[in-house]
Amino acid sequence: MNGGNSTFNMSILDSYTKFMERNSDPRTENWWLMSGPGPLLTILATYLYFCNSVGPRYMRDRKPYDLKNVILVYNITQVLFSIFLVYEGLVSGWWNDYSFSCQPVDYSRSPKAYRMAAAVWWYFMAKIVELLDTVFFVLRKKNRQISFLHLYHHFIMPICAWIAVKFLPGGHGTLLGVINAFIHIIMYTYYLISGLGPQYQKYLWWKKHVTTIQLVQFAIVFCHNFFVMFSDCNYPKFINFLLALNAALFIYMFGNFYYNNYVKNTKKVSQNENEALAAANGKTKES
Repeated sequence: MNGGNSTFNMSILDSYTKFMERNSDPRTENWWLMSGPGPLLTILATYLYFCNSVGPRYMRDRKPYDLKNVILVYNITQVLFSIFLVYEGLVSGWWNDYSFSCQPVDYSRSPKAYRMAAAVWWYFMAKIVELLDTVFFVLRKKNRQISFLHLYHHFIMPICAWIAVKFLPGGHGTLLGVINAFIHIIMYTYYLISGLGPQYQKYLWWKKHVTTIQLVQFAIVFCHNFFVMFSDCNYPKFINFLLALNAALFIYMFGNFYYNNYVKNTKKVSQNENEALAAANGKTKES
């Protein structure tokens, strides 16, 4: 029995090794965190364990940490990092070289192809750094903001980015990174202003539009990857399918969030206002 299990395990390991050797990009294999999936999975497992168990238990009998200055620096850094990612993605291909209808990966070592591969790796790094969003929530005892949508988004994006760096550091799928980085410029600018204090709340009238542009982002990514599946394009159809499916899931989850926070609540507030007005009018008539 043990011999059979050992043979089976060796077969799986051999298949994994051959798959990696055949499909991974040799240009990125020695870059940080790219030797295999182990380091990333360890980071993500630690992230989930901290945010769901260790962190809340640690903070249970403690006061929330005052991280205002830390988060201020963090948000400024994220805005600048996102600007850098948009610039690199555009200069490396999407400004004038890449085709929106079909763009295969350029695996050559040309300066532009290599620059795009590096941009994808930097995007992966950004997704790792963004795990701090949730860590800050835990340390500030903002546990109500740690929703399934929040955790899923922060868990799945580093995985998608790692796959891109390892196998497809360029080509059709990188438009997602450029759009996402642009959205993050807006999003972290909002967080930056929000963290400056109550006196700046009047400048945040566009809060719900942050979710709107995120929905637009996912709609573009869905269409960009869905329709190329039915064309003759030298880009993995399975990856297009996964990207389209993930975008559809995000549209559903962010759509629910938008409806519950900005449509349903607005209707409820409007109904309460009407009831209050009716009650006030009734008292006026009685008097």
